[in-house]
Amino acid sequence: MGYREFPPPTRLRELVECAWILDGPAESVRVLPDGCMDLIRLNDRIVVAGPDTTAFVSLRDREPFVGLRFRPGALPRVLGVPAAELRNSRVPLNELRMVVRDRHRSLVELAAELASDTPAAETAPWSLPLLTHVTRSLGAGEAVTEVAQQIGWSSRTLQRQCAAVYGYGPAMLRRILRFRRAVRLLHDGSPYVEVAAHAGYADQPHLHREVRDLAGVSLSQLASGANRSTEVPSGSSTVA
Repeated sequence: MGYREFPPPTRLRELVECAWILDGPAESVRVLPDGCMDLIRLNDRIVVAGPDTTAFVSLRDREPFVGLRFRPGALPRVLGVPAAELRNSRVPLNELRMVVRDRHRSLVELAAELASDTPAAETAPWSLPLLTHVTRSLGAGEAVTEVAQQIGWSSRTLQRQCAAVYGYGPAMLRRILRFRRAVRLLHDGSPYVEVAAHAGYADQPHLHREVRDLAGVSLSQLASGANRSTEVPSGSSTVA
């Protein structure tokens, strides 16, 4: 019971980080920003979870949540909808794409159907290997000018493309991916000072401020939640 992750479906592993399920007693769920977007099945409804810039809290009843977590920048290329239009929102899939509805069809089959379409240039300006390169480079703190030169675009073009691909600009993407590293380290039980150093923060107070801004709770509250068995180690969800 609680939150569990599973390996990505073989045919979608270039796009999907993991499959997951959240069940158990009714409770408030705090979803943390992690740079990803999800397809979520709620009974017979399919919802797109857009890229978050701060924690999203919702009340889950006993209905289980089942989802596919897409790699940063991957779901917009499948949907053909710019990520910036979905920022900090949860939108029914049928408002974004015309899909054949079949309540017996799996979420994986639905995602594979969506992924079979030719991606639009606006939401897929780069190949998947290049998307991975941009994500890793910006996540590692590289300057926008350097990354733009590496992929052959101008800095201004890269800024615009990031909004369509990730839902926000390079600076926010770097900030969120750094926060995600911190949450993983907290889940592993690392001391705060080590979390700050290894995740890339200037110092421990910097980590405290970022956690408060992005998670909406204190560092001690986040650390306590991250070490409970029901929590999401990736930083995508935690019980409030």
